[in-house]
Amino acid sequence: MNKKMYDIILCLLFSASIFAQNTTVTIKVTEEETNKPLIGATVYFEPLEIGATTNDEGLAILENIPLGKQEITISFVGFETIIDTIQVTETTPIKTYVMHEGGMELEGITIKSTRSTRTIKRIPTRVEFISSEELGEKAIMNASNISMVLRESTGIQIQQTSLSSANSSIRIQGLDGRYTQILKDGFPLFGGFSGGLSINQIPPLDLNQFEIIKGSASTLYGAGAIAGLVNLVAKTPDEEPELNIQLAQTHVGGSTINAFYSKRNDKFGYTLYGSGHYQNLYDPDDDDFSNLPETKTVSFNPKLFYYPSESETIWLGINGTFDKREGGDIIAIRDGANGIHQYSEENTSTRISTQAVYEKEFSEDKSLQIKNSVSYFDRDLVTPNLLFSGRQWDVFAEANYTIQKEKSDWIFGGNFYSNSFKEKDNPTPRNQDNITFGAFANNTIDLSDKFILETGFRTDFVPNWGVFPLPRISLLWKANSHFSSRLGGGLGYKIPDMFTEEAATLNFENILPIDEDNLSAERSYGANIDFNYKGKISDDVRFSINQLFYVTSIDNALLLNEQLNSTYLFENADGTVLSRGAETNIKFTYNDFRWFLNYAYINTTLNYLPNNPQKTLTPKHQAGSVLMYENEKWRIGYETYYTGSQRLSTGVETQDFFTMGLLVQKHFKWGSPYINFENFTDRRQSRFSPETLPPHQEPQFAEIYAPTDGFVFTVGVMFNVFGGEDEH
Repeated sequence: MNKKMYDIILCLLFSASIFAQNTTVTIKVTEEETNKPLIGATVYFEPLEIGATTNDEGLAILENIPLGKQEITISFVGFETIIDTIQVTETTPIKTYVMHEGGMELEGITIKSTRSTRTIKRIPTRVEFISSEELGEKAIMNASNISMVLRESTGIQIQQTSLSSANSSIRIQGLDGRYTQILKDGFPLFGGFSGGLSINQIPPLDLNQFEIIKGSASTLYGAGAIAGLVNLVAKTPDEEPELNIQLAQTHVGGSTINAFYSKRNDKFGYTLYGSGHYQNLYDPDDDDFSNLPETKTVSFNPKLFYYPSESETIWLGINGTFDKREGGDIIAIRDGANGIHQYSEENTSTRISTQAVYEKEFSEDKSLQIKNSVSYFDRDLVTPNLLFSGRQWDVFAEANYTIQKEKSDWIFGGNFYSNSFKEKDNPTPRNQDNITFGAFANNTIDLSDKFILETGFRTDFVPNWGVFPLPRISLLWKANSHFSSRLGGGLGYKIPDMFTEEAATLNFENILPIDEDNLSAERSYGANIDFNYKGKISDDVRFSINQLFYVTSIDNALLLNEQLNSTYLFENADGTVLSRGAETNIKFTYNDFRWFLNYAYINTTLNYLPNNPQKTLTPKHQAGSVLMYENEKWRIGYETYYTGSQRLSTGVETQDFFTMGLLVQKHFKWGSPYINFENFTDRRQSRFSPETLPPHQEPQFAEIYAPTDGFVFTVGVMFNVFGGEDEH
């Protein structure tokens, strides 16, 4: 054998030995409930970048897999991801994996409002999560503010307190707006005097997610969270730049432009957000009084992020909003007061707040966060016979330290909060000053594979009002991949201030100041339990159901009572306000279709009054249906909402009503034009009962229990210049 032939044989033998180091691996995937093959699951050897999908027999065949230990990942939408290490040999047998339902898109979502780094599936506290995708849908329906997002959430009511100015407050489970904390990135920026217009002044485009905790949450953030809290989490910059621009126009004279831009590099990042909104006077009733005020709003929110190291983040932000709205007699506003055309109501407000956050990870299981905010709110309310003017300064600071172990998390912290309101242009100003010192600790522990327990304790000290111990406990039971349940409860409190819904309805006229010597803080206890089940009707139709039951009791509730001299005095109720009820949420999915059904039973009684009547302007029954069709090209939604009868302060029962809406959006690479028909059956209060009562020159305004603007048609476009969730 010559040398050349010898070399060829050696090469062939060497090549054979190389190829012998690789083999073919076959993986079978089934689903737990039926034990049938799961078609379309992804099987991936990530380090090797070799993958395949399962066929109609549930088999994935992967070739050229090196011998030895290899890490494999198996995933499928709607099922928990499997990560395993297998020993690959030349004769590796078919390996079977059983996938469990779960692992929905929420599985990896971290909830910020609990301060924990756990995902939503592993938090015992019941948190309702609204994703950026859902926020995008609601931003189309109302581009100027977040009221639509909240209004269409189960058990939440947006209570309008002024026909002329369209001021609104949020009610959770039938309790007044002052019992709900609204946070942005964990900062309490919208309380006291600054809370009356807040819902109408928060645009949605720069928000990444909503987190809603219903029931007592005072242990988390202190006073004011008796009914719950809403945490608005803003977008953060990514290495890929994002630029979104939204234009919207309504047929009732509303024009909105929103723009958001973000970018990050190794050391710095930033987000820029700006919004402008103009609304013309609108009177669908032809009674000379506006149902939508003339509104001019400008908002901006730049943030700067600095990353000194991989374990540190510093960010600084500023929020600014200027808002002017004028409503009332349209002729008086346009042409000046004359004859019987006298009444107008003008609100001018300026809102500025700063945020500063420092975050440091000392190790994989220990981290520190320090944050501070300063906020300023100035508002003038002018009517022909009234000037109410004031400014509020808030200062908030907090430090918290987190320890994360494999099965137990600890959070320790303390905070300081000061609230100062000064009334202007009043010889006897109704000033308010409160300072709160708080300390808290929270523990979440995995008792077993099925039970997770969360306990928390907070103590607040408020000079002139006292010390408030606030324990809280929640338990999560995960029976299996289909069924889980949460049980929780805690105590809460609220320091009296004069910025209640009743006071806002009166434009704060003839209201006596808070008397600290004769008032006590409101105190509460609350509990809730919910049950979750996920399953499927067929291979294509899946469903989930969440059933919640709750109770909240408030002692020393703050009342505004009329005196003999036509002034109004704040007093504590001699008895409780008791809110109890149930909420049902059902979701069906079929290919590109989603159908949401919800029902809320709200029984909020005033037990300090004879016969324990239902709270005014609180419907006992609310229900909704939303049918969505969505894919890469289209988003189409049809919604129906029912609001049951309500009790007015006179004892009269109101008319129940339905509202309906239709949304159509088309996706292109450059953006998404859309049209929205909101309340297209034109249900509004003036169809049931008068909104304004004579005399014309000094009108009396009825309590608001239904929409006042009626049908609103919107046409708009969302430009995705680059980046963003909605780009297709």
